[in-house]
This record gives sequence, C-alpha cells and structure tokens, in this order.
Amino acid sequence: MNLEDAKKKLEQYGQMHVLKYYDELTDSEKKELLAQIEDTDFAVTENCKNLGKGGERGKFAPLAAMQVDEIDRRRDELFSIGKKALKEGRVAACLLAGGMGTRLGSDDPKGMYNIGLTKPVYIFQRLIENLMDTVKSADNTYIRLFIMTSEKNNDATIAFLKEKNFFGYPGDKVTFFKQDMAPASDYEGRVYMESKSRISTSPNGNAGWYASMLRAGLRDIILKEGIEWIDIFAVDNVLQRIADPCFVGATLSAGVSCGAKVVRKNAPDEKVGVMCLEDGKPSIVEYYELSQQMMDARDENGDPAYNYGVILNYLFNEKALFEISQKTLPLHVVEKKIPYIDENANLIKPDKPNGCKFEQLVLDMIHELPSCLPYEVVREHEFAPIKNREGVDSVESARDLCRLNGIEL
Repeated sequence: MNLEDAKKKLEQYGQMHVLKYYDELTDSEKKELLAQIEDTDFAVTENCKNLGKGGERGKFAPLAAMQVDEIDRRRDELFSIGKKALKEGRVAACLLAGGMGTRLGSDDPKGMYNIGLTKPVYIFQRLIENLMDTVKSADNTYIRLFIMTSEKNNDATIAFLKEKNFFGYPGDKVTFFKQDMAPASDYEGRVYMESKSRISTSPNGNAGWYASMLRAGLRDIILKEGIEWIDIFAVDNVLQRIADPCFVGATLSAGVSCGAKVVRKNAPDEKVGVMCLEDGKPSIVEYYELSQQMMDARDENGDPAYNYGVILNYLFNEKALFEISQKTLPLHVVEKKIPYIDENANLIKPDKPNGCKFEQLVLDMIHELPSCLPYEVVREHEFAPIKNREGVDSVESARDLCRLNGIEL
C-alpha cells in the first residue's frame, strides 16, 4: 500500500490521525505503518458504540455430557476408535499460545514461564510432555502440531522452542502461524496509537485461530496430510490431555461436529462458561448469564442441569469449520486499559478502562455448528490453569495439582 491509498482508506473510516507523525518516521517505520494500515480492519470500530451489548442471546436449555462413568465403561471401544484416527494422521493439535506472561510478572511469552521448583519446568514443556503421552498411546505416531503465536510473542516463542529442541517433539511436525490482530479504539471508535509509527492492536479473540490459519495458507497442509480433526487447547492449562484417544474416539463415535472437554462445576456460581443448547444448537452460556432458575435446575439424576464448565479444549471437525468460516462471526466488544500516546506523543498507561478491544469468541464458533459432545474429564487430573501468580488458578495451585498427578517440579 502506498501513502495515497493509505490516506483514502483512513479518510473513509475517519482515522486520519494515524498519519500525524508520518513525516517524522524513518523509511522502515513508514513501510511498517503503511503495511499495518493495509492489514487493519477499521470497520470493527463501529461496534464500540454499543459496547457489545446489542446482541441478544437466545433460549437456553441443558445439554447432556458424556460423563466419566460412561467413558470408563466404554474406554476400550473409544480408545480403539481414537487410536486408529491418530495413527491414520486424521487428527492434529493446535496450541493457542499468543499470550504474554504479564499477569505472572514476566515479560516473556506465557508458555516460557518456569513453574519448576528444583529444576526448570516450562509451561510449553509440560504441554508437549502431555502431547507425547498421546504420541505413545498411538504407537509413537507424531501428529501435526500447529502453534498460534501473536505479533508480540512470535519471535521469542519460535526462538525458545527451537533452542529447547521442541522438548523432544520433531521440529518438522511443528508449524507456527500468527494470530490476526484487531485495532483498539476509544469509545468513539477512534483508534489509539501506541507509538508514532504503530496503531494499537490486540489479538482478535479465541475464535480467531482458524481464520488466522486460513490466512496463513495452512489449509494446504491440512488437505495434503488428510487432517480431518483439530484439537485446540489453551497455553495456560498445564495438565490437559491433548487429542487423547478416548476423547477423539468419543467425538468420532458420537457423529458430532465438535467435542468439548468439560469439568463438573465446583459451585453453582463458579466463574466458568457452561455447555448448553441455545435455540436448539450447541452453545456456551457465560457464568454471569446464568439465572437463579438455571442454577437451580436439575437433570433426571438430580444433578445440576447446567453443570459442565468448559476448559478451552475442543476437537473440531475441520470440514465443518471451513464451511462456517464463510460466515461472519459476531464481534464482542471488551472494555480494556489501552496504553496510547497523547497529543504530544507522550506514552500514557491508564489506570482504568479507556477504550475498546474487539474479539470473536469460540462460543460463537460452536454455536454455528450443528452438534457438539460435552466430554467430562476429572478436574484434578486435567484442569490446572495458570492465570495468576497467587490464589485461585495460579502458579501455586497448578504446582499443587502437578504434584498430585506425580509430576516432578
């Protein structure tokens, strides 16, 4: 994109301030800013006016899960189906690793955080060790591992994993791609500048992974290798099992478009999204959307009807994903504290929310699919998220759960 084209695009969206310092920039900075203007979808800023409150949810109903006792009863059958799919190369995994370790007090990518006590044990290491369990269970069949990074952590993530030799995973089975970014704006839709040469941006949400894969041209790999299913998982859960044969087998045998690992809620008001039906299609109801009536509802066994919280581990049918990728998912507007430069180019770090970030969420991706199987896992064995330094869902709690599962730290 040249300067004249950039001006036309910015004028169309009322964002001419982006070029305020253009004449002061170096040639390389000018080139990078023009490229960023070309890549940026300024249309999303129109959504800041309703702060994401415009979309009404549908009618919720419970969605039954495949529970642990049924999984145990059918374990040999499900394992056999899943193992076959893994050995045939029909399953891949995708690690959503775009986050930074800021809340943990680190300036590195979150996956580089060391949770070890007597030796280094990195979050990335734990996840790959978990994936190696799947490899062993499928007679040492290595599956394709996609790793989604972000603009902020891409180079550091790749350098770290190469330095560590991917913790024993074959490098030729690992494919990196960057998540698409969305601009951040004030409440009037005016995009913030984080420097004289850069628009403030943030990742486009946890549903952005597949669109980002497509944009990176990775469907060529998917089709060439015959991949039919992709297990996506978050970087912060150090206990999760990845594309494990029973989960794969259960999803395939159920004939659904998606499998979702879930845990029983530890309290009716636990702050987790819950698998459900919305207008007859699979969906996720957020904890703050659960009415008292929904929290009190019971199933035929007397258990809470809305009882299964998602842990961001989903097995998607790739063909179904490609079909829904032709649609535009709803955009969610989130109020955030956004650093920016003021009129005098001074960097301001606000102490309260000052604008909007724009995200697409996995719950909308699931709601576009015709069917989903909630698959119950035991919380103590598969759910150890690291979101904070201390307290709930922290480094400390994850270490305790690792020790409970016999993992040396």
